[in-house]
Amino acid sequence: MPVTKTMPAIIIRDVVVVPGMTVNFSVIKKEAAKACEEAMHAEQLVFVAYQREGVKLLNKDVLYPIGMIAAIKQINKLPDRTMQLVLDVKSRAKMVDVLDDSFTQFKVKEIVENGDDLDRFEKEACLRNLRELYLEYSLLNPKVPKVFDVLPRTVDDLDTVMNRVVNHAILPYEVKIGIIQIIDVKERFEKLLKVLTDEVEVSRIRANILKNTQDKVTKNQREYFLREQLNSIKKELGEDAVSEEAQFMEELEKLEASDEVKEKIKKEINRLSSLNSAGSEASVERGYIETLLELPWDKMSEDNTDVKHAAEVLDRDHYGLEKVKERILEFLSVRALNSRGDSPIICLVGPPGTGKTSIARSIADALGKKYVRLSLGGVRDEAEIRGHRRTYVGAMPGNIVAGLKQAGVKNPLMLLDEIDKTSADHKGDVASALLEVLDSEQNSKFRDHFVGIPIDLSEVLFIATANSASDIPGPLYDRMEIIEVSSYTANEKFHIAKEFLLKKQYEKNGLKTSQISINDAALKRIIEAYTKEAGVRELERKIGEICRKAAREILEKGTKKVTVTTKNLETFLGKEKYRADLKNKKDEVGIVRGLAWTPVGGTTLSVEVNIMPGKGEMELTGQMGDVMKESALAGLSFIRSIAPKYKIAQTFFEQHDIHIHIPEGAVPKDGPSAGITMATAVMSAITGIPVSRNLAMTGEITLRGRVLAVGGLKEKILAAKTAGIKKVLVPLENKADIEEISDEIKEGMDLIYVSSMKEVLEIALW
Repeated sequence: MPVTKTMPAIIIRDVVVVPGMTVNFSVIKKEAAKACEEAMHAEQLVFVAYQREGVKLLNKDVLYPIGMIAAIKQINKLPDRTMQLVLDVKSRAKMVDVLDDSFTQFKVKEIVENGDDLDRFEKEACLRNLRELYLEYSLLNPKVPKVFDVLPRTVDDLDTVMNRVVNHAILPYEVKIGIIQIIDVKERFEKLLKVLTDEVEVSRIRANILKNTQDKVTKNQREYFLREQLNSIKKELGEDAVSEEAQFMEELEKLEASDEVKEKIKKEINRLSSLNSAGSEASVERGYIETLLELPWDKMSEDNTDVKHAAEVLDRDHYGLEKVKERILEFLSVRALNSRGDSPIICLVGPPGTGKTSIARSIADALGKKYVRLSLGGVRDEAEIRGHRRTYVGAMPGNIVAGLKQAGVKNPLMLLDEIDKTSADHKGDVASALLEVLDSEQNSKFRDHFVGIPIDLSEVLFIATANSASDIPGPLYDRMEIIEVSSYTANEKFHIAKEFLLKKQYEKNGLKTSQISINDAALKRIIEAYTKEAGVRELERKIGEICRKAAREILEKGTKKVTVTTKNLETFLGKEKYRADLKNKKDEVGIVRGLAWTPVGGTTLSVEVNIMPGKGEMELTGQMGDVMKESALAGLSFIRSIAPKYKIAQTFFEQHDIHIHIPEGAVPKDGPSAGITMATAVMSAITGIPVSRNLAMTGEITLRGRVLAVGGLKEKILAAKTAGIKKVLVPLENKADIEEISDEIKEGMDLIYVSSMKEVLEIALW
């Protein structure tokens, strides 16, 4: 059992002693020397207490509770009245109490180690882990004694091994003290293992940093000496190499540029010759001169102005898109008559997958221009457009200048892809930086921060693409000519798939037309039941999926030809994913079919209204946005204003609640096109008059009942046609837009123009 005893004590700091250690140190304080003399007259034992770092005023709270019992082996009194001690540390002990103000007499309790609580296998595992970790630690730290000197294999007591590690490891005072304060052997082992693991990782990182630094210095010195030796050898052989400046001068003579530009480059070359070739400034100057010499200052490619050839290329690569093709041919015709005409800035706006990017590539092919594509999606640093100033480390020219270097001519076709997805932050506004690029009045002297010399962009044919015109900043929108690339009809998708996509996917998957066949009915079924998009990207993926499965069948089963029909289509693509949102089966009260535009094409939208007894409240559900909520309120106000004409009592609105709901509540909906639809549904619910299931409508309503124009009519009419609805109400203000829609879409549709809510109600309800 542990015994509590009174012992003389000495207090130390900055030094850590552990059991099994013999240590020499000096005692300066008179009180400590007196305690040591008392110990020599008794059992020659002394209690060694540890004091916390950075504490000058001595009290019980600044002493660590666990100290050491040590035997005094030798005392030497020196002439300066100090005392030299040799201590043999025996065991741990816990401080119970301080018995005098001079801190020389302590009551302590000896600690019995619990190492025997560990079984044989657990103890051996701990010993092996500690030895291996300390070996790695000692190899990474040359000043630490090697493992076999500190942890001999003959020692199998875990507590003894840990004491030796703590003694020899180079660790902070507080860390060592923290370890020896832990009484439980297993807990102390885990703490020591974690400390050593951290030290090994830090030592490894320090070694890597030192090695990398030394490698860089050695490499730079070696290159310098080799370069000097090479120059000396060439001079001895009489083969003086042509200097870098001379090479730049030769390239400058061949450069097609104005005298002003050449003079500027010549000054930079002369400046390079005065710099130390091995210095960082010379490296920056060298890169700058190379950029200037690579730019196509006055080098141009010859445009192909053959309008018939351009028409053939556009028709070859794209089905439909008549408005886009017409605009490009107009541009070509003007260029053929006036070679100095300004290049227009065209912006193709349309849903994803409608071929905007591939149109730009076809235009470049038709005109015989170099093609450069710059993706602006997610670009938020203004320096991506204007370049970095040369004073910064790692400065580079902007993407516009990089595109010109890539093209090698000053009149390429440059595609600015996803221009509606640029953004602004603390690094600048990308859209504002593009204003100078896309303004035909300014871009003849575009200034890149890195180049520093005005660059002529007036010969560049810029074509931008965007998914939504509303996301393009106003000033940027004003500088571009917008061409809508609208959704494809089912018939257009069928022709695109048959004439372009099938051939492309057959080649991509290594198939020949003699090995696979997808009939027309199957193609139409893929479009109707497996895709729901404005473009043809998903359609192309589905055809690719069929081709991959066909290729596997040909290789595994030895099938000579795979034929895909509507009967076996599910084998290749699985169950049908989409079903057309067909019209209602019967006329119903309070349910009206509206039309909406989405990024993947048009869709029909059922608006449902219920009237119930209440307090005149109105509830809107179905994830409506602010615009739709305001439209609903405006529609209700209009209906209340005309209630007397339709013999609706004013008290009706005070005694009933109106609930407007648009199904698919999880899908957010917003936009100015459902106003007349919600108002008609409310009126139907109030009067009890059913609305025809063969009727759909789109239009915004004002507070006084006027019907305003909306957008996306092509997609909306397509959605109504797909749903089997023949009669559609559209705003009178959209008549010009309707006339531009192809006859293929309008065929079989009864389009009725309305200018007021009164006309809408007369057609829908009476």
